[in-house]
Amino acid sequence: MIDMKGKVAVVFGLANKRSIAYSIAQKLAEAGATLVLGYQLERLQREAEQLLEDLGQTGTGRAFACDVAHDEQIDALFAQVEQSFGKIDVLVHSVAFAPADEIKNDFLLTSRDGFRIAHDVSVYSLIALARAAAPLMSDGGSILTLTYYGSDKVFPNYNVMGVAKAALEATVRYLAASLGPRKIRVNAISAGPIKTLAARGIGDFSKILDAVTSRAPLHRNVEQNEVGNTALFLSSPLASGITGEVTFVDCGFNITGI
Repeated sequence: MIDMKGKVAVVFGLANKRSIAYSIAQKLAEAGATLVLGYQLERLQREAEQLLEDLGQTGTGRAFACDVAHDEQIDALFAQVEQSFGKIDVLVHSVAFAPADEIKNDFLLTSRDGFRIAHDVSVYSLIALARAAAPLMSDGGSILTLTYYGSDKVFPNYNVMGVAKAALEATVRYLAASLGPRKIRVNAISAGPIKTLAARGIGDFSKILDAVTSRAPLHRNVEQNEVGNTALFLSSPLASGITGEVTFVDCGFNITGI
């Protein structure tokens, strides 16, 4: 059993109980970690605090507003974390966004501004969060992000987000090299398709689910708790020799040809 007692984990992107970030936070909490949730808007404070309660973190965990597109808000959040806990051990980046038109339109029609927004929110935010978190990882730590196979293969209606995920995976490798001397590991989990709120914005998503069921070696889709289990492992000392990697949790779909 993995023991994360005494560890502090900061989680971004926990929107609701159906999000992948929730399963990750749940596994970390069950292992004994103290959670800090970063939520985007002030109006979401009540929801974030309710999620902490649902995760058994009342009185121990904290929730802070932070829009990852603004460096001053990132700095403010980690200043509050330092004041409250002194250090952190785990950072989970489950953040991705692109304007709706950039997802549904033909990729050739990707706008300059849409491309910029997708990469700023989905990719650069990992760099910004890692930079702010690193000084608080005085004993080393683990940084995790979430990617998707659309970074490597073309999926219908994924478009600019696939390009952003490819950049995110390259960012994982460069951050791993940059932060390795500080004993901070940086990894990505490439989860199979899951019916999250974000997935609703991808047209014909059900066809992707059906393709995975048909072709994946396990002939099923991955479940959220399986992604959470992998995240817990990668966050723990059991994964002390793993960094700069993309770990697939997709029932083996990525290994198939036809």
